[in-house]
Amino acid sequence: QITTLINHKDKPKRSDKTLQAIQRVGQAVNLAVGRFVTVGEAIANENHELKEEMSVACIEARRAGETIAQLTDVASLDHPESDSHITIFTDKTGVVKAARLLLSSVTKVLVLADRIVIKQIITSRNKVLATMEQLEKVNSFQEFVQIFSQFGNEMVEFAHLTGDRQNDLKDEKKKARMAASRAVLEKCTMMLLTASKTCLRHPDCESARINKDGVFHRMRLALEQVIEIVTDSRPNGENEMSPISIYSGIKEFKNKVEGLRENLYFLSKENLSTMLEVILEHTEDFTDSAYTSHEHREHILELSKQAKMELEQLVSVWMQAQNQKTKDLMEDLEVAILKTCQCMNELKREVHSAATSLAADLLKYHTDHMVLKALKITGVEGNLEAVAEYTCKLSEQKEQLVEMCRLLRHVSGTEPLEITCIHAEDTFQVTGPQIISAAETLALHPSSKIAKENLEVFCEAWESQLSDMSLLLREINDVFEGRRGEKRVYLSLPRPGKHNANLKALKPVKLDTEEQAKIAKLGLELHLLTSDVDSETEKWEDQENEIVQHGQGMSSMAYSMYLFTRGEGLLKTTQDLFHQAEIFATEGTKLASALQAFSDQVHDDDKPLLLLEAEKLISMCKQLQITAKASAQGKSATFTKVDACILKTRNVMTLLCQLLPLCCKLLRKNKAGNGCLKPAPPWKEDRIRTGTNAHTPERRAETFGIKSLENHVTNMTFLESK
Repeated sequence: QITTLINHKDKPKRSDKTLQAIQRVGQAVNLAVGRFVTVGEAIANENHELKEEMSVACIEARRAGETIAQLTDVASLDHPESDSHITIFTDKTGVVKAARLLLSSVTKVLVLADRIVIKQIITSRNKVLATMEQLEKVNSFQEFVQIFSQFGNEMVEFAHLTGDRQNDLKDEKKKARMAASRAVLEKCTMMLLTASKTCLRHPDCESARINKDGVFHRMRLALEQVIEIVTDSRPNGENEMSPISIYSGIKEFKNKVEGLRENLYFLSKENLSTMLEVILEHTEDFTDSAYTSHEHREHILELSKQAKMELEQLVSVWMQAQNQKTKDLMEDLEVAILKTCQCMNELKREVHSAATSLAADLLKYHTDHMVLKALKITGVEGNLEAVAEYTCKLSEQKEQLVEMCRLLRHVSGTEPLEITCIHAEDTFQVTGPQIISAAETLALHPSSKIAKENLEVFCEAWESQLSDMSLLLREINDVFEGRRGEKRVYLSLPRPGKHNANLKALKPVKLDTEEQAKIAKLGLELHLLTSDVDSETEKWEDQENEIVQHGQGMSSMAYSMYLFTRGEGLLKTTQDLFHQAEIFATEGTKLASALQAFSDQVHDDDKPLLLLEAEKLISMCKQLQITAKASAQGKSATFTKVDACILKTRNVMTLLCQLLPLCCKLLRKNKAGNGCLKPAPPWKEDRIRTGTNAHTPERRAETFGIKSLENHVTNMTFLESK
């Protein structure tokens, strides 16, 4: 509105319509400033240390708003100009000055308000730290219950404040770091509860004390990192030095090389050589790793050697071109640039393949959680020797997963994903020893229910992180393949304006921020389920099987609907979502037909179960189609319909997660019975049985933990009985 006033053209003739429009704009600015200042003054009254500065800024803003209103009060221009009434037409510079003052004072108010928000977060952190100190020193259950209840409430407040701050952050890197720190705090809250209870129950147990101390230490580090992000500072004035990944190094190197086309003199050959040396030093993380295959190692070494040769050739032509810009030399330079960039792309592809294939193999191998199960069993048996044996195996597993995270960080492709890899590495690094100390405590006190519960909590954290790694691997592959987080495009995806003709009269509705937040939880569950379905389809030897293809298609569409809940992807409006839900339901019906056909091939004992599941699928898909086709007038009704569509899609995907392993098992059983297929290794069968339960939405839907923190506080009444 201010820009409209400043940029209006001075015309000799001013219509009544123009005069009224200018006056309305001026009044609107003044009213808006008044509302803004009222909020600022209320904030000032609640925060005495900034009251004076805030009040001055508010007074300046109000004065500027009133000046703009006076200068745009042009309704009285019916009488001659000699009336000495100053307006925007007689003194445009006055409006410009008032606008500058207004923008300056409004900015000042916003900066002061931001300082207050930061102070609130720091104050909340200090309260949490103070209560944590009390929890560390407590000696009785009764006292612990009271203090932990207070601690829970303080953590809920801190989670709300930092959640709002995270949403406000514009820097994606800071946003990812904040999300990682808040995830640590959420998980550690439950760990702190069980670890402290175990320590109180077994006060002389050294492993229980080590376990508890580890949780407190990790929480303090996470709290400190949140404050660093919020205040944009580092302890002792240090600068943040994030490790450089191979991807970012190659990207920067290629930009410099391609920049030679425009300017032959903007950098030295030494700079370019140093950049390549740094990249090749990082490739040693792959070539020196015990987990990199021989084939990948050889290819990386070969490409590293080739990269050095290509750069030498490039530098040679580049130096000649600096002395003499002939057409032939410039053509040779272009060829050298292309060959150097192509070699770097091949190197990038090779390290990506090495990291992701290792990650995929490790995640598949560790899906059964056999070591964790063994630790729980041997701990309850009090078998210290067996616990020691399995803790060694867990330590080996931890080293493998830590190495996997380090290699994935090099190929993650974006800074937020790099930070997620670093967070995952830290989680495995810390959680492994904590599981070991919890298992040792249980082995020393095998009849202790609280020691058993404590081990369960740490094992769940490990399983949860493994599950998160599957999603992370998928996102890294998406970025590498240029999908930027969007899944493979399904052919039936709608495009705005190209839907069924009956939809023309309906206006697409975009959800606001609050509504997006409401469906975010459902969307996350959908995301986890698509991951589970993809995991199940990958187990089928025959990828051309009709059941697999329908399952993959449904997973692809469900992923698009998940992206819609985040305001991303190809589904831009609610009408796009409803159209996609219809196609999803149709695909589900086709899958049900394929299941019915498959039931004719299975043994009579298994047929009724398969037919029953197929009937369930048909019924659920029909319900989804009815919901998707139902008319919805108005924003509230549209949002309800969106919510229902995503909920019913989630239910279908949950059923699909159960159907796919069932069909795979029946197919294997059928073929094995006919001697056509060898039985799969035992660990794979375990994986199929546990796969559908490993990432259930109920266990993993809440990423930022406000609800789970509140649940901890609510459940405190049951603390002693537990």
